[in-house]
Amino acid sequence: MGMLSKIAKTGMAKKVVDEARKPQNQRKIKDALSSFTDKRKGGTERH
Repeated sequence: MGMLSKIAKTGMAKKVVDEARKPQNQRKIKDALSSFTDKRKGGTERH
């Protein structure tokens, strides 16, 4: 059972990496990261 779980996790990790390499997904990731960091900066400056 443990070996099968490792194989499944490895397959999912490979799928995530493959999807992250696609240009259209890289754009989405950059936009989401930018949005997240902007929210964090906005939240810390309001004292």
